[in-house]
Amino acid sequence: MSAPLLHRHHGALRALGTLPTVCVLALALGPVTAAAARAADATAASGTSGQGIRLPVIPGALRSGAACTKASPTVMKVTPWTHNVLDLSGAWEFSRGAGVTVAVVDTGVAPGTHGLKGRVTAAGAADDDCVGHGSFVAGLIAGAAGGGSGADFGGIAPQARILAVRGTDPLGRTDADRVAAGIRTAADARAQVIAVPLALTSGGAALTSAVRYATAHDCLVVAAAAPDSAPAAGAGTASASADSVRPRRYWPAAERGVLSVVDFGPDGTRPKDAPQPDHADLAAPGDKVVGAGPRGTGHFTGSGASFATAYVAGAAALVRSRDPQLTAAQASRRLTSTAYPADVPRLDAYAALTAVPHGETRPAETVPPRPVVWSAADGRGARLIAAVVVAVAMVSLLAAAATRGAVRGRRRRAVPSGTE
Repeated sequence: MSAPLLHRHHGALRALGTLPTVCVLALALGPVTAAAARAADATAASGTSGQGIRLPVIPGALRSGAACTKASPTVMKVTPWTHNVLDLSGAWEFSRGAGVTVAVVDTGVAPGTHGLKGRVTAAGAADDDCVGHGSFVAGLIAGAAGGGSGADFGGIAPQARILAVRGTDPLGRTDADRVAAGIRTAADARAQVIAVPLALTSGGAALTSAVRYATAHDCLVVAAAAPDSAPAAGAGTASASADSVRPRRYWPAAERGVLSVVDFGPDGTRPKDAPQPDHADLAAPGDKVVGAGPRGTGHFTGSGASFATAYVAGAAALVRSRDPQLTAAQASRRLTSTAYPADVPRLDAYAALTAVPHGETRPAETVPPRPVVWSAADGRGARLIAAVVVAVAMVSLLAAAATRGAVRGRRRRAVPSGTE
């Protein structure tokens, strides 16, 4: 088990006390986690909230002649599953992203996006977002909670600033040159974090140069390791063929120095038909997420790696706000080294803000213990903890038996010959 996972659950392990308590807890963990998973599966149907509220899906692009995305008529009034999985209430005790600017290279960010008032700067025409995807991503990153919408949740870094950068045409269509230009614009504006929710099937010299330019300016580039879906051929991302679900490389995530991100849902898995990257540095919540749209106070839902990218970019803003002395590369390592162990390590925002990896230092401080929170996405972690607890119990039992045997042996040797 990694240090971050032990850090998260050490209080619970220490509180187990006696051996019987260890055994009882170990047996109970399976049903608790299974129940959480069943509850998540029952309430997280696409487009439907835990209260049975149906939300419109935010589009990634629009067809020619289509009207701009309208405001959602529905306000979500419960905290999304993503906030519990990321333990944002705990993370916000240490950082809310103040002083950090996150550039969103996407379809633009509408100035009226709920929760972002006064914290959005647009480059060029990026203040017009007909599609709504960039506004949705920006809200997941830095949306403020409340604000009269009836919702009590916001983005992961609610005090960060957003730099809106157009990386697509007005309908959401993109290519390597547009993305490259967007990354350079963000770097010139000195954004500490550059979120690129776009995934292309090919890169090029311009895109490679843009990423190098950004990293040379100490900008942390976070990009989707795969597109959200397989759109029609010619849209600038994955083709619609069956080959799109086979592992492959996507850009700019495949560029050296980019922190690549893939998504998972409330049950801890990805949709079976989701485009598969051949590599990803981090996994974060991305399926069935809830956030604000480009207009109005209602909410939308969405699924895909682009939204997981938003959460990792927001977490990077939390880290760079709390530890401004870290370089972009160091902030990236902080996020990956403190992640939950998995096939693709899973983002742990709280651990990234509280754990101190080997070789790094931080002024002495008191870190409040966190309660153990079991969730559907924590299923593997719960089973891992259960396995460790059982192993500890068995070792303790064997040790106790060995000790009793040794004591009995010493007593027999101490009894005079011929007596009982």
